[in-house]
Amino acid sequence: MNIKKIITIVSVVLISILLIYGIVVLRQIFSPNTKFTEREVYVYVPTDSRYTDVKNIVAPYIDNMDHFDMVADKRGYTTNVIPGRFLITKDMNSYELVKAMRLNSAVKLAFNNQERIEDLAGRIGSQIEPDSTLLLNTIKDSIFMNENGFNEDNILAMFIPNTYEVYWNTTAIKFRDKMIKEYRNFWTEERVAKAEKQGFTPIEVTTLASIVHKESVKKDERPRIAGVYLNRLRAGMPLQADPTVIYALKKKSNDFEQIIKRVFYNDLLTKHPYNTYMNVGLPPGPIAMPDITALEAVLNPEKNDFIYFCASIDRFGYHEFAVTLEEHNKNAKKYSDWINSKGVKR
Repeated sequence: MNIKKIITIVSVVLISILLIYGIVVLRQIFSPNTKFTEREVYVYVPTDSRYTDVKNIVAPYIDNMDHFDMVADKRGYTTNVIPGRFLITKDMNSYELVKAMRLNSAVKLAFNNQERIEDLAGRIGSQIEPDSTLLLNTIKDSIFMNENGFNEDNILAMFIPNTYEVYWNTTAIKFRDKMIKEYRNFWTEERVAKAEKQGFTPIEVTTLASIVHKESVKKDERPRIAGVYLNRLRAGMPLQADPTVIYALKKKSNDFEQIIKRVFYNDLLTKHPYNTYMNVGLPPGPIAMPDITALEAVLNPEKNDFIYFCASIDRFGYHEFAVTLEEHNKNAKKYSDWINSKGVKR
């Protein structure tokens, strides 16, 4: 056999080996490499994680870690880990998996109806990387609150209920700064002017709106209720809002888990800054996080002559309104008789 033929045979063998190796490598890179049954899953990589940490995090979802390692090394991911929230889908190959681990997915934060800043911090802390304690301390930072006109009683007013997009690994400071920016965006010159027309600051609007929000779940009724409270304030009357009594009872006992469905006469005598039966004017801060319809109700109240209202027994969720105390007492008795018939004790 001549040398030329030997070289040809050797070349063919080498090319075949390279082709086989290439096919094997391609299969390792582009074959499905997941082992979960769901259509998609999110994985969370904490800040300051290393590649070894990532491997532990994704291990439950990856079928062949050697294949993932090989692609991660070739793509430079092993030395450039990115923290965040990442979406991986069923049957992704190793190349797609590594690529996915570089695409930080935003979290849609939603919050409303929180009664305290502590509750809000807990809810947010369950959705992003900073925990509730860090969030709470960052939000209640005295320098930050002083610079922005808040205090511990009214800091909840800074948060406008909505759905916001943030990265899971956003810092507590960045989250706080985003919220104060959203607050300023909400309080446009037009809204501030409407607040001033009512004699309020934005924080005071939020405080009254929180009471309106708690008084009625019916959004179409809230402007009327806001009008009643404004009538009382202008007349120098106490607001006499039952939700503030409930809040005072919860705050005094430091038990916000309790459910209070009924307010009794002795409750109205509770000595507390938030009890608007015992104190004239607005309470020190919001008793909950009002939604935008409640805020708009205070900014755009119904003009009426009503001074009193109580829950209706004919239209569930709505109220009966009255101009005179005599008329109100009749409505109140109807409601009292009805609720007694239902056996509601507290």
